[in-house]
Amino acid sequence: MTSPFTLEDGLNKLRRSPNEFVQLFAHGSLVVEFYKPDKIDKQQPHARDEVYIITSGTGTFDYAGTIMAVKPGDLLFVPAGIEHRFENFTDDFATWVLFYGPVGGEQGNE
Repeated sequence: MTSPFTLEDGLNKLRRSPNEFVQLFAHGSLVVEFYKPDKIDKQQPHARDEVYIITSGTGTFDYAGTIMAVKPGDLLFVPAGIEHRFENFTDDFATWVLFYGPVGGEQGNE
């Protein structure tokens, strides 16, 4: 078992990186990243399913044209290949990102 990852762990590793995201953990198909966009969320649809858990800040989330407010503690699921991005977020906005499963995403019972 590894020690828990904290918001501070993510922020500290991000400060040493030229990117807006850093990988903190990987096991099997699971990859855990920390993401803190700078003014504009430039991400494109991903090849794998993902889960966001908002850690700090607020903003809106555009999920394939549907806009929703987000705040710390919110959990968002995005299937592989879906257009999405954070918008109108505060300077302290940050989120955990969990990628998992096969390329193309898992087939669920939605």
